[in-house]
Amino acid sequence: MHLPKHLIVAGICTEIGKTVASAVLAELLGADYWKPVQAGELELTDTHKIQQWTQQEIHCHPEAYRLQHPMSPHAAAALEGIKLHPERFELPSTDNRLLIELAGGLMVPLTHSFLNIDLVQQLGCPVLLVSRHYLGSINHTLLSVALLKQRGIPIVGILFNGPATPSSKEVILEYTQLPCIGELPSLETISKESILEASRHLASQPFFRKVR
Repeated sequence: MHLPKHLIVAGICTEIGKTVASAVLAELLGADYWKPVQAGELELTDTHKIQQWTQQEIHCHPEAYRLQHPMSPHAAAALEGIKLHPERFELPSTDNRLLIELAGGLMVPLTHSFLNIDLVQQLGCPVLLVSRHYLGSINHTLLSVALLKQRGIPIVGILFNGPATPSSKEVILEYTQLPCIGELPSLETISKESILEASRHLASQPFFRKVR
């Protein structure tokens, strides 16, 4: 099984653990990392976190936009008098694998007429969908999958992050007919050591044992 060279890390909603998942995947695959839009936390961006959390020297490409306010990019940009231009979102040039982390869920607006899902379609890369079990997560996961399929966007599979709920996982995988990329446990502390351990845990799971 071949994993796509460029992969978009999308979540079923915000605060789902995309950055932790990206760090684990970057550590495991030795991939580059790119977050097209950073909204808020400019003193400790997701790019900084990836660099701090990984043992490997992960090459992180600069964001297309860095916004000060921790809110939807379209609103943060308006507050700061910035206009986000879709044509500025170009894939970084690299010979390496590349992980692309979205800012929020698939329907988060970057402008009033350009959503994350439009960015995904524009970049033309397959999606790895990060899910987490909570009340309502089945609905959010199935809606995200339905949207991606409606747009004809390839989905590599689903990565479950956090405490396991076998009944939810079973119905999601059965309904979507997507592979489970793996399951990541909740990390009590996030550090180079815990991310490395999580990457080893992911590497031992069935999907990655078949990946080349």
